[in-house]
Amino acid sequence: MTATDSLSVWLGVRREADWQHAPVLRRVAPSSDGFRAWCEGPVHRRDPVRAERLLAGHALARADAARRAPLTFALLASWQREVLGATEAPFRASDAYAKAGRERYALTPGTRADFASCLDEATDPDIPLAARAARVYLDVAFFHPFADGNARAALLALVHVLAREDIVLSEVGPLQTTRYADDPAGAADFATLVGILNHRRR
Repeated sequence: MTATDSLSVWLGVRREADWQHAPVLRRVAPSSDGFRAWCEGPVHRRDPVRAERLLAGHALARADAARRAPLTFALLASWQREVLGATEAPFRASDAYAKAGRERYALTPGTRADFASCLDEATDPDIPLAARAARVYLDVAFFHPFADGNARAALLALVHVLAREDIVLSEVGPLQTTRYADDPAGAADFATLVGILNHRRR
């Protein structure tokens, strides 16, 4: 397994990525909610229980967005309990690994505070909304706060950031691709993809 701390790598990439050139999002209602359609389609076909739990987490994330709740670990954990069907969803207690061990996300005394600081920036008005949504998705992916279900948590965080500003994507399936912590161009491209999915009508 790699000895490199991919979380530290991501935090460097996060500072360097070209977020300012992310596309402007439009408040134009799609014909369907892409997250719901994804859950009711491919996710449900693979695992109906997983789909039902994801939809429950999605409902919570959108309700929290409607009441303008700030994005915090406690909020993420409340959705994650629904998604996992669990009574608890604590912050991980050790280093985490992904991509068959090729990425390691270290746990240090400052990890939770760093994560909280990154989540605080989800409403930063100086960063385009598409970039904030993409960045928070990647923050959750690379901080890897939970023992399980981090990709689902990342997607719900993205949905929440967009929903706070009345944006609903027509598709989310294209977001479900592998992302790497050491890829600043990929991070910026992810923000562009959010813009494409906002402009694409179904």
